[in-house]
Amino acid sequence: MRRCKPVREVASLVSDAKSRLYGAYHTAVSVAAASALRTQPAEQQSELSDAYKRRIQEMYESPPRSEPAAQPAAPQQHMPRSMPSLAEVADRLNSSKNASCSSTASTADSNTGIDWREALARLQSAEKQQLQEHMLTDTFRRKHTYLRISLTEKCNLRCMYCMPEEGTDLTPQDALLTTSEILRLSRLFVEGGVNKIRLTGGEPTLRRDIVDLTKELNALPGLQAIGITTNGIALRRKLPELQAHGLSLLNLSLDTLRPERFERMTRRRGHDRVLETLDLAVRLGFAPVKVNVVVMRGVNDDEIADFVELTRDRSINVRFIEYMPFDGNVWSDTKMVTYKQMMAAVQQRFPHELQRLQDPRSEVAKNFHIPGFKGSVSFITSMTHAFCGDCNRLRLMADGNLKVCLFGANEVSLRDAMRQGASDANLRVIISAAVNRKKAAHAGMFEIAKSKNRAMVHIGG
Repeated sequence: MRRCKPVREVASLVSDAKSRLYGAYHTAVSVAAASALRTQPAEQQSELSDAYKRRIQEMYESPPRSEPAAQPAAPQQHMPRSMPSLAEVADRLNSSKNASCSSTASTADSNTGIDWREALARLQSAEKQQLQEHMLTDTFRRKHTYLRISLTEKCNLRCMYCMPEEGTDLTPQDALLTTSEILRLSRLFVEGGVNKIRLTGGEPTLRRDIVDLTKELNALPGLQAIGITTNGIALRRKLPELQAHGLSLLNLSLDTLRPERFERMTRRRGHDRVLETLDLAVRLGFAPVKVNVVVMRGVNDDEIADFVELTRDRSINVRFIEYMPFDGNVWSDTKMVTYKQMMAAVQQRFPHELQRLQDPRSEVAKNFHIPGFKGSVSFITSMTHAFCGDCNRLRLMADGNLKVCLFGANEVSLRDAMRQGASDANLRVIISAAVNRKKAAHAGMFEIAKSKNRAMVHIGG
């Protein structure tokens, strides 16, 4: 009689093992997430371990399979059955590996069944791949491919919308992420689907090893772009080297074209150095150089058309940003210039000339250009026209907290997890749990203004 491998037996055992491991995995996710996200008080942490054990025990209690009998048997009571050990799985597989498809008898034959080690390895590999592929997809099916990493909370300016006038307490140095920790987390995010990383701060150029860090990030397989958001004060000397090591995207924060106003808004000097950095970036071929302008009523809203003029002869994308509330910046809707009001200011100088551009997927800005101009003009409308439905951003702050929404208060410390011995697999579970907590949209601007959040210098621009 022709012999074959015991496919049904193996399939049944693998399916049984997979369902049990899958259940154990999800239980572990729930427990890890509860602990990592600090949803349980400290005094309840010891109870989690016992609850976890009880949940595992309950999960593996199932009715025993009925065995064929010559005569009808009385209904059996459901008795708890523990999960088979690896040795038991091996014995069950090997005991029937030479059986015929039409017979339960074992024979000495050259055909062999699937080794239990191979079956288990395939199962574990498949589940690891599944977690890795879906780690950055939230419950609204938004795939997060863009990670913003704050390298430092320090800044050499004191912009009024970013840092309180009286200053703010900074995180101690030993509580900030080290370079190796940043690289480890970056690798995990890139493996999970991130293809763009932006370095922020504070002022990221104040980090001494920013060039070496950029070089290491650029070596990550799958990472397509590295950007930086900077005030430009200390960037000029480092920019060519950063570009040589993989920096390809540049956002320059500049809220006024007037030197005296720059000093009032930033409480520091350096306007000329920012303009020199802007000129150098254009010459180096950054196309476009993005200029971020936070527009505030009675402060710099009279310069909107002047900024548009920057795009006439140079590949510059001026991005007008609605003033947003953060801790310490004394936000008020009366200070905010809306998207429509900014558009009206542009059209007053350039009537009927703004033409809408096609926005790429997950773009946060509404993009326009004026025919004949080399550059473009954009509007970031976080307050009046939110773009949450297409959001693909996550933020890793300098202290190691992962923030899934700029305006959300929920954070999880990946730094603490790493320093307490979390494996890469553990970190993936924690990241996935945090991403799954991301809401469909942030609150309205008045609710945001009342909510507790961090100063922008802590979050990262």
